[in-house]
Amino acid sequence: MKLFQCSKCQHVLYFENTLCERCQSPLGYLPELEQLVPLIRADQESSWEASEIPGARWRYCDNHQQNVCNWLVAADSTDTLCSACRLNRHIPNLARSGHQHAWRMLEIAKHRLVYSLFRFRLPLASKQDQPDSGLAFDFIDEDGALPEGVAATTGHADGLVTINLNEADNVEREQIREDMDESYRTLIGHFRHEIGHYYWELLVQPDDSVLSRFRECFGDERADYGETMARYYQQGAPSSWRQQFVSAYATSHPWEDWAETWAHYLHLIDMLETAFAFGLSLAPLSGGSQLCTQAVFDPYQQQDFSVILDVCLPVTYAVNSLNRSMGQPDLYPFVLTDAVVAKLTFIHELLWQWRQTTPIATVTQI
Repeated sequence: MKLFQCSKCQHVLYFENTLCERCQSPLGYLPELEQLVPLIRADQESSWEASEIPGARWRYCDNHQQNVCNWLVAADSTDTLCSACRLNRHIPNLARSGHQHAWRMLEIAKHRLVYSLFRFRLPLASKQDQPDSGLAFDFIDEDGALPEGVAATTGHADGLVTINLNEADNVEREQIREDMDESYRTLIGHFRHEIGHYYWELLVQPDDSVLSRFRECFGDERADYGETMARYYQQGAPSSWRQQFVSAYATSHPWEDWAETWAHYLHLIDMLETAFAFGLSLAPLSGGSQLCTQAVFDPYQQQDFSVILDVCLPVTYAVNSLNRSMGQPDLYPFVLTDAVVAKLTFIHELLWQWRQTTPIATVTQI
C-alpha cells in the first residue's frame, strides 16, 4: 500500500484515514486517481470539492456513516455506494453485539483488496451489473440468518465470495489457525485467496494456452475436487510439501494451489509497494551483500518478477528479525523454493500481460 500526503498541509496520510491530523481536513479516497484527498464543503450541504479535480463534486459512500468506508462517489451519480461497497451482497446484522466492529475489519481488508485489483487493472464488475460473471461478497454470521444457498463457511462459488464473520475475531482466527496447523492466517489473506478462485475462472479457464501453462505449473485441475480434498483432510499434506508448495493447504488440489499462490503473490506486491512508499533500504552491518537492498520501484510497474523477489526477500529477513526482537512470531513464515517461484512468476507474467493490454478506463467503473 502506498503512503498518501495531504495536499493542503503535506501531512502524511494512510489509506483508512478519514481526517488529516494536522489541518483537520475531512479526507476521501478517489479510486479513479488512487489518491486520498482533503475535502472542502461545496455549496450543496451533502457534497464536497477536492482541489485535485476542480469543478467536480463528490459525496461519501453511504457506508461512511457506519465508519467502514472513506471512498467517494460522484455527486451526480445515482449510486449511493462506492465502487468497493457496491460489491457487497450481504452484510452482518449490525444490531448484534460486536458485528459493527467485525464488519469494519472486513471492509478494511476488502477495500485494500479492491485497491490492488484496480492497480492490476483486473476486470471487476458487480453482480448487480453482471449477474453471471460479476463479483459479490457475503459477510455472514454462522449463528444468524444466511442468504439463500450460502453455507456458513468462508469460500468462493461462481463469483460469490463468502467470508465468515469469525475471521474478523483475532482470538477465533488464531484458534482456527492452530486447529488447522497453519503457519499463517490473516483476514486479508482470506480475501486474497478467495478472489484468486474468481480470477482463475476469468483469466485462466477460458484461454486454452494459459490453461495449458497452468497445468504445467500447478497440475491438472480436472482431478476430482471432492476426493482430493477429503484425502487432504484425512491424511494431511505430504511431508515433502515445502519443496513444491507455498503452504500445506496448497497440496490439496491445483485450484487451491493456485489460490494460495495467488494470495501469496498479492502479499509480496503489497509488502514491496509499502517498502517503496517508505523508501526502505537495507545495508546490514554483517551478513554480506545478499541482505542489502533498496525498494526503489513500484512493483506494479516492474515487469521482471526476479527483480521484485530480489528486493522482497531481504525485506522479509529484516521484518522477521524485528518481530523476533519483540517476541512475536515471524511475520513472513515462508520458504520460496524454485517450484514456488515458478508459480509466482507465472501469475506475475499473466497479470503483467493483462495489464499491458487493458486500458485503465475499462476497469475503474463498477
